[in-house]
Parts: sequence; structure tokens; C-alpha cells
Amino acid sequence: MTNKFTKFLSIATVTSATLACASFFSHAYAMAPFQASYQFSYNNKNLGSATRTLSQQGNNWTYKFVAKAGGIASASETSQFAFSDNKITSQKFSRTSKILVHNNTMNINFNPSAKVINTQKDDKKRSFAWQAGVLDELNAELQVREDLKKGNTLQPRYYISDAKGVDERRFIKQGTESIKTSYGTFNTIKVVLQHSKPERNTVFWLAPKLDYLPVKVTHNDGKSSYGLLLTGYSGKTN
Repeated sequence: MTNKFTKFLSIATVTSATLACASFFSHAYAMAPFQASYQFSYNNKNLGSATRTLSQQGNNWTYKFVAKAGGIASASETSQFAFSDNKITSQKFSRTSKILVHNNTMNINFNPSAKVINTQKDDKKRSFAWQAGVLDELNAELQVREDLKKGNTLQPRYYISDAKGVDERRFIKQGTESIKTSYGTFNTIKVVLQHSKPERNTVFWLAPKLDYLPVKVTHNDGKSSYGLLLTGYSGKTN
């Protein structure tokens, strides 16, 4: 359960998507700071809480995800990046996780001038080629949202770095649905993350009213299921 819990935390931070109305001016969809809180569940049992926080200093942005499941596990992820012309330029990514008495860390440094990405997961270091537009597992969510806000379309693929290399990911829109949360009921866009393994299924529901924030996330992995459901939000609304 604990290993799958950590995998879900990564999935939940990577993926979200939105639907934008083309009649709005592009500045209406500019990236804006926010904070959101969630209830975390495992196999339909509430275990803990999670938060997403996006902050800004000039053109430097920091996106942080923190999750806690009682005394069982906790995780924290931080992404630092620049944002210009609707494109994210990744700078640094870090993750720390604790499951009972076991601790794990991961760090990624993006160096476009040297065209290299340096990573370290626990005591294992790696280096591999940098490529234009590469994202990390946290800021990819924001890039997907900004792409849809701007033109109501997603890129055919997104390149996301982890500790071992750069992977290709796809996000697919699948209709609309009304989602009830303790914070309110929202009309949402349903988005699915494609997985290579058929037993995996990840679905995201995004609310245009809350600047296309994910208000619900579910992930099924064999006999295990996980979920995030919005409990609070402070930030831009439409």
C-alpha cells in the first residue's frame, strides 16, 4: 500500500487539464498564484489531506504539493520555474517522502545552457540530455492548464523528466461532469491520463470556475484505488 501511495502522489501532481472559451482575451487566462486543499482517500477511506500552492516573485514561480496520510506517510514536492509566452521553463524540482520509518529524496536540476539535466534519487546520480520544453512531474500540470486556456487544445505529447530520464506523456479530454465537494459543486472537464499498463486508470475533473483547478482526482491500480477531493480554495475565479 505504501509504495502505491507514493506513486499516486506523483500522478496526482503531474496531471490536470482544462477547457477554455475562445471568446475570452488571453490575458484573462494568465497564470495566477493560488492555494488549494484536498482530502486524500485510499480504497474509499479518508486517510489524510493534501495542498497545492503556487507563488510568484517576478518571473520566478514556485509550485508546491504537500500530502499527509496520518502517521503512515507524507510527501512534499517543489517545482521552481520561469514562465513566459505561455511556456514553462523548468529550473529545479525536489521531492521528499516518508513512509513509516523509510525516507526517500529526489532532486532534478535543469541546465539548458549546458543542454543537460542532472538528477539524484537517494544516492543514485544520473545525467542526460536536456530538450526544449521539458517539464517536471509537478509543473507539467500547470503547462497543460495554460495550453488549454490559451487555445482549447493540448499538445500531442508532453516531455516530463524524472530521475531516470525524459518520458513522453499524453492527456485526453473526455466530456464534462458535475462534481460535488465540501467546498461546493462544480461543472468540470473530465481528463484522462493515458497509461501503458491496462490495469491503471487515472481521471481528473477540472473546474473552469476555479481557473481550471482539479477539484477531483482518482487513480485505480489493480485492486487499489486513490482519490483527491477539493476541500478549500483561495485564488483566481472566472
